[in-house]
Amino acid sequence: MIDWIAADWMAPTSIIAGTTLRTMDASSLPVLGTPCWINQVHGVDVVTAAQFTKPPKADGSVSGPSKQFCVVQTADCLPVLFCSRDGNTFAAAHAGWRGLAAGILENTIDRMAVDVNELVVWLGPAISQPSFEVGNEVRSVFMKHDLNAEACFLANSRGRWQGDLYALARQRLIAAGISEISGGGFCTYLDEDRFYSYRRDPTCGRMVSFVGPRT
Repeated sequence: MIDWIAADWMAPTSIIAGTTLRTMDASSLPVLGTPCWINQVHGVDVVTAAQFTKPPKADGSVSGPSKQFCVVQTADCLPVLFCSRDGNTFAAAHAGWRGLAAGILENTIDRMAVDVNELVVWLGPAISQPSFEVGNEVRSVFMKHDLNAEACFLANSRGRWQGDLYALARQRLIAAGISEISGGGFCTYLDEDRFYSYRRDPTCGRMVSFVGPRT
């Protein structure tokens, strides 16, 4: 049984990356290195991956040519994996709507300190637009940053909005100068067989998205 989705992106073959399915025990990640666990708080802090005695409060981590893997845990929020084309630098970011609006992706890119033209990105499984209903306050936060975010929200019959996390993330990444963006097209809420979803079940577990060296 295949218990994880491999990232379908333009990273070098020296890198392994993907997202576990709900059928996989997070302690059995298909990685040879050591995961860097972080205490995710829907913020914008990014740390250099290391073996911390206590997971730091952060929503992203960056690593280099080492055995240290970058990982994030999600169950509707968007996991975003980054890698330099040479495989020497990689990162993982947890992008819920709050962190996405506040700049977690931009902070991760800055922390990587790699020319944006040399970065590739994969968007892992998240809640899709038809399932992600939000209020006007969420839409307003994104539009305050960029009026083009209006295109990422569709009005529904309840006077609220259906937000597109994938499109919002792509807007942010493109604005930052990244053009090689893969992934998207999943829905954690609708695909109950493969994914956990907090909106579907607040007591659910979490998928783990990971990126690091293959050997």
